Amino acid sequence: MMKLKQLLQSRTHLSGNLLHGKPGDIRNPSWLHAFTSRVGLSTATGHFTDKGKSSDRVFADYCVYKGKASLSMYPVLPKFSRLDSGGLKVDRRGVMMLTFSPAIGERKYDWEKKQFFALSAVEMGSLISLGSGGSCEFFHDPSMKTSNAGQVRKTLSVKPVEGGNYFLSLSVVNNMLQTNDRLTVPVTAAEFAVMKTACSFALPHILGWDRYMDQKQQPVKRVCLGLILVARSCISHSNCTYP
Repeated sequence: MMKLKQLLQSRTHLSGNLLHGKPGDIRNPSWLHAFTSRVGLSTATGHFTDKGKSSDRVFADYCVYKGKASLSMYPVLPKFSRLDSGGLKVDRRGVMMLTFSPAIGERKYDWEKKQFFALSAVEMGSLISLGSGGSCEFFHDPSMKTSNAGQVRKTLSVKPVEGGNYFLSLSVVNNMLQTNDRLTVPVTAAEFAVMKTACSFALPHILGWDRYMDQKQQPVKRVCLGLILVARSCISHSNCTYP
């Protein structure tokens, strides 16, 4: 019984320091709720395969629907490969995928003719740092460093208009199909602010740094989870004694 009392005293003191900088009281259920709330974000983990892909697919696009075209954006996470040592390394960095689809009627869009443009981390930085009245332009060759280099050229331009609004235009020239598509979506200042904020939030995940930082927090997570289990056990058993 004395060992149990000493263990509870030690862990109660530690948990109190973590929460308030002073000893806590695990007999109070509200303490457990507060402690669980504080570690809830840090103990939440995703389920990933060796390739770094989530086992539960989640779809969360941000979409802007306008008269002549629609625009959606969503992050594509990096791909990881497993090392002989058992660790993971980034095999291919993620991107922020932009999708433009032409309109074929009122609030109707031709999803079969959608065009893609993948923003790299640096290009996302250019978008995030874009000041009031600023503009930027990006050029992509999907077949770069292959025998088909130059056959498809993509240009994304971001240009300001009055009132803090913007025009996002995607031009796709395909010499193989002999097509030249241009899709433009007007974006309000508020919509553009959402896009920039989304890019800022997604950037560490695009680089794979969330996985890197998560491994650093694993020891803390184990301690926090252990404290929660002990506290719950003592609250549910009336034979626990306290000093």
